[in-house]
Amino acid sequence: MGKIGLQLYTVRDSAEANFHQLLRDVGEIGYEGAQFAGFYDTEAKDVADTLQSVGITPAGAHVPIEQLQHHLQDVIQYHKAIGNNLIICPYLPESMRENKAGYLQTAELFNQIGKELKQAGFQFAYHNHAFEFDRIEDTTGFKLLFENTDPNLVKMELDCFWATYAGYDPNEIMRDYKTRCISLHLKDIREENGEKISTEIGNGTLDMKTLIQSGLDHNVEWFIIEQEHFTGDPLESAKKNVEALKEML
Repeated sequence: MGKIGLQLYTVRDSAEANFHQLLRDVGEIGYEGAQFAGFYDTEAKDVADTLQSVGITPAGAHVPIEQLQHHLQDVIQYHKAIGNNLIICPYLPESMRENKAGYLQTAELFNQIGKELKQAGFQFAYHNHAFEFDRIEDTTGFKLLFENTDPNLVKMELDCFWATYAGYDPNEIMRDYKTRCISLHLKDIREENGEKISTEIGNGTLDMKTLIQSGLDHNVEWFIIEQEHFTGDPLESAKKNVEALKEML
């Protein structure tokens, strides 16, 4: 059965204000793991100590491509110290995805990064947004990335919101790529003033139960809550999300 984690970007203001207290809050409201999006200048040992005292585990970490390119050994050292074994590239600058050739060069870079990380005992994955699904000649950036990278070296963190936003079915993506998807980002989707925005699980139009079942069928390790739009306290939304997700799991 998959585990439930919170992408800390969801509660970034609280994390910046008091990182250790935020980790304690994440554990207290029912999450099994925290997926990091920065550490706010916190020493690795302090992060590890807080995680252990709270009883939650790392659910991966989003690490910018610049750090993966130029400071990979520092990344490896830090994440070994906190007990995290999943490194995720969360975004690509436009310069790396301007055209087909750019995506192919990025795929080659991903293979290199993935190889180094695997040799060090890590898994490497890429997290999509919507732009990867834009047409590029006869294909998409998403296909260029995942069809030109080694499945053993480059895994997938599938953001179901953004795939749906772009007009694609996350269930079909999981079927196409089978067990390559090791983490799902879950946030419901609703329309407000003509714009599609994220909302708490159960408040939108995504068939979450089917998505979760697809994830379980394909041995997804982590079900990660991430939300970007709020009407109240983001931590309260995080609590509602984990409660709803636990019911479905």
